[in-house]
Amino acid sequence: MSAQIIDGKAVSQIMKEQLRQQVAALPSPPGLATVLVGDDPASQSYIRSKHKLCADVGMRSLHHQMSAGASQAEVEAVIVQLAADPGVHGILIQLPLPAHLDEECILSRVPLEKDVDGFHPVNVGRLAMKGRQPAFVPCTPAGCMRLLQHYKIPVSGARAVVVGRSNIVGLPMALLLNHADATVTLVHSRTKDMHEHLNRADIVVAAIGKANFIVGSQLKPGCCVIDVGINRTPNGLVGDVDFASAREVAAWITPVPGGVGPMTLVMLMENTLRAAQKSLLGRELQPGISG
Repeated sequence: MSAQIIDGKAVSQIMKEQLRQQVAALPSPPGLATVLVGDDPASQSYIRSKHKLCADVGMRSLHHQMSAGASQAEVEAVIVQLAADPGVHGILIQLPLPAHLDEECILSRVPLEKDVDGFHPVNVGRLAMKGRQPAFVPCTPAGCMRLLQHYKIPVSGARAVVVGRSNIVGLPMALLLNHADATVTLVHSRTKDMHEHLNRADIVVAAIGKANFIVGSQLKPGCCVIDVGINRTPNGLVGDVDFASAREVAAWITPVPGGVGPMTLVMLMENTLRAAQKSLLGRELQPGISG
């Protein structure tokens, strides 16, 4: 067996063309504002990618670069300013923030209707509750769900294992799979007998941040592997899953790079478009949970 490649780059290209058409139909371009505290090279690279994609689909973007020593009050003041700007439809706070800042308080300053990253505590809380709808869902988990949907991979009734419990990926990913009627197990560094959980999983989402952490012998034959990991090694970028061994066991697998990464960015653009449609056209935001 050799797994079918889940091509996030190709799916994102389709979505980008759809976004360009919808953006062009608006009376004015959607605006995305980003805030970066500090000069972490990886964060700076992510910010550049986001602004490049904004230009590609016809959106406006602006960036606030703040020093690593910026105070809580200074960061919050920038967010309040952006929240009041009618030309800004989405606000993204690049995480992680420096340790001296109160992340929850800062994220709470972003209005729900501009929380295109989906990290406002209220949006997260709604995602965690049955019968509630967040305005927006975190972009990486939303991109994973969109890939499952595009490739018509069965989720309802499937056994899903999410490896990693971060606020950015693992926890919201488990919640989204649960909303899609999968039976979800969340495993992490303290989980005993992780191999047993993986070996029963129809869907594995790897988001633990360790290069080649999962190997093919741990997987159930015919499963679907969504690899969120991006790890720099002497041989280049690799995921959390050993691609060579896993592709011989799985039925579907995402590559690294070219799998989940492009979807994260395009989901951010889609969220920003939805926020602009609400603001400019008075449309109600569509539910933030999708399969």
